[in-house]
Amino acid sequence: MAAMKSSTSATFRSARLTRTALAVLLGAASAIFAGPVLTSSRTSAQQITVGTSNGAPRIRMAVTEFPGQSTDARLTSLTQEFNSVLWNDLDNAGIFDLVSRSFYPLKSPIAPADVAFDQWGNPPVSTQMLAFGKTEILNSNLVVTAYLFDVKNPGSPSVLAKRYVASLDEISTRQVAHTFANEIVKALGGGLPGIALTKIAFVSKRTGHMEIYVMDYDGFNQHPITSYGSLSLTPRWSPDNNKLAFTSYVSGNPEILIYSMLSHHLLPFPKYPGLNVTPAWSPDGKKIAFCSSLSGDPEIYVSNADGSGLQRLTFSPSVDISPVWNPKTGNEIAFVSDRSGSPQIYIMNADGSNLRRLISGGGEASEPAWSPDGQFMAFEWRVSETGTFDAYLIDIASGQITQLTHDAGRNEHPTWSPDGRHLVFESTRAGSRQIWMMLANGTNPKQLTTDGENWNPNWSN
Repeated sequence: MAAMKSSTSATFRSARLTRTALAVLLGAASAIFAGPVLTSSRTSAQQITVGTSNGAPRIRMAVTEFPGQSTDARLTSLTQEFNSVLWNDLDNAGIFDLVSRSFYPLKSPIAPADVAFDQWGNPPVSTQMLAFGKTEILNSNLVVTAYLFDVKNPGSPSVLAKRYVASLDEISTRQVAHTFANEIVKALGGGLPGIALTKIAFVSKRTGHMEIYVMDYDGFNQHPITSYGSLSLTPRWSPDNNKLAFTSYVSGNPEILIYSMLSHHLLPFPKYPGLNVTPAWSPDGKKIAFCSSLSGDPEIYVSNADGSGLQRLTFSPSVDISPVWNPKTGNEIAFVSDRSGSPQIYIMNADGSNLRRLISGGGEASEPAWSPDGQFMAFEWRVSETGTFDAYLIDIASGQITQLTHDAGRNEHPTWSPDGRHLVFESTRAGSRQIWMMLANGTNPKQLTTDGENWNPNWSN
């Protein structure tokens, strides 16, 4: 098992797989096919729009360090945490250019009357938006007073005025910073909610066993969900974020388990014979698609969320695996199949009809992930036998393909943030398999995990 990798590419060596083989192949990516020269049109990642709206430039923003209103050691520490998290959240958002604090006036405002509009709106700061405020301890609580001003509009500058009350601890302080950051992103980013309070599920081998972990979107608060001492793989959030479906080998046979994030117990789901792997929720949470070999070959099935009403969707003497629903419509399912001789991405209607191949450039294309608006598919692709796996996007309507990662180890399993502005993925660019995030145009990569090996991320909704 030490050779296990993150992708399911090697599942396609044979359409007749033993249980042990698929257990390995679910985690091991290996090259098996050198495809023809790329025929799909490709474009540069810079042409993928990441911003407040289609074509809109980033917003220039200044974010002051909120000062604590006493010398209490607890307040000093929590204020530093708040300031750090707020800056990072806004820097990660993908819609702002944060002005370096080296350009700020010597005196930062803590109340609306303190704002000197000319100092903030003119050079060297030249900012459009200004976030500022203060922290204090009142009645044994952390109280954060926060403002967002449009300094280019001094006649009516106030965009947000918030007061947050939290416990005097790190978790609560970070949540306040995340909440204010989300409010700013929603106010200025076209109404889309921010991602600062989202979670990422992933597989980690830091204990020596492959277990399911969950962390905050920025890598904080990593903790295990499973502790089976076995293989737990391919976690997938339900649309309401209350459940995680994943593949488990705890019984010796690969099966689908569903974990309640509310009760912290497993929910009922049938133990179908054969191999049962790579679950995926429908957008309404009422159905689950997955790969099963109960008919002999690994095929795509769909059932109700409790496992009832099982329906087979694919009929091919090949490996069909890794289904994912169109989150916009719920009417289509993408999946991976080697029916053409190598792993490729296909799309079909949710009832199995209207099957068509998505990627025509050959090589090995797998791990499809639909963007929240249904326009793009992120995927991993090894274009040639001598190449490596990288993350790509395809515009489904036009067929235009964009390469997102270049010359930085293996970059696999890209999946979307709920705002459609970010991707989380696994990469060996730092030497070992770790979880990274980046903007959807491939810029601003940031490493989220460092402990052990970590892969197969999935972003909450």
